[in-house]
Amino acid sequence: MKNTEKHLLMWVKLALLTLWIYAALSKLREVEVFAAQLALQPLPDWLVPYLVWALPVTELAVAGLLIFRRSAQAGLWLSLGLLLLFTGYVALAVQGVWQDLPCACGGVLSQLGWREHLVFNLLFTAVAVYGVVLCKKEKGAGGIGRAASSGAAAYQSGGNN
Repeated sequence: MKNTEKHLLMWVKLALLTLWIYAALSKLREVEVFAAQLALQPLPDWLVPYLVWALPVTELAVAGLLIFRRSAQAGLWLSLGLLLLFTGYVALAVQGVWQDLPCACGGVLSQLGWREHLVFNLLFTAVAVYGVVLCKKEKGAGGIGRAASSGAAAYQSGGNN
């Protein structure tokens, strides 16, 4: 993997890490508002109290996975999965599947219209896809979790060099 690609992967992880931490903290900072907005979504009533806490905790967990090299690939895949779910939901809102649906997003994102939110989500989905591709490339090039192709140890122990 080229140095440029390593730097790009770092920036992808940093962008997603920032997104998830910001999204989670925005929800937790105004948890009552988030709960009220979530209650207006087309979800079963019994699910809302769980999602109020599960969504920000999941976002923070995914952010945590992105921090560490060994778990970064899982963090990238989970980021992609969450973004696909959220983007699908926003796409349905843009199509008018539901009437007068408020955005249950926190912070600056709550100021966006559904179309702008869709563009935002699509951009971050593309970033996550690119991150997954780069991470797979890194692992395929002998990155974390791969043994040397010759079967020899990655570094020698003992003896004189």
